[in-house]
Amino acid sequence: MFNKKKQPAIKSLIAQDCQLEGHFTFADGLRLDGSLKGNILGSPERPSILVISETASVTGEVQADHIILNGTVNGPVHARVMLELQPKARINGDVIYKALEMHQGALVDGRLCPKLEAEEKPTLKLAANNQ
Repeated sequence: MFNKKKQPAIKSLIAQDCQLEGHFTFADGLRLDGSLKGNILGSPERPSILVISETASVTGEVQADHIILNGTVNGPVHARVMLELQPKARINGDVIYKALEMHQGALVDGRLCPKLEAEEKPTLKLAANNQ
C-alpha cells in the first residue's frame, strides 16, 4: 500500500473553472477541481494518485491506484489500492476497491465490490495416486 512507500507527487491540476470533455489519462498524481465528461484513468504501469475535490465532478469511469474523493462521480470507480471517500463524496455507480476508508456523510448509489487477492490453493493429492 502507499503507506509503506512514498506516494507519487501531484504534478497536474485541472482547475475549478475548467470543463473538459474526452478521456483523460495520467501518471503520478492529478488533482481535479473542475469538471470532466469522460473517463479519467491513472496509468497501470506507474503508481497513481487522484484527488477529486469537493468542487469537482466526473461523468465517466474513474480508475487509479489511490483515489481521494470529496466531489461527485457519475460512473464506476475503480481504486486498485486505496479509496478514501471524504464527507462530501457522492458516487452514482459501482465501486471496486482493494482498501476503503469512508467518512460519515459520503454517499454511494451503487454496489461496493471489494477486490480480493487471488489465493493460491494447495494441490490436493489423491489417496489412490499414492500407491
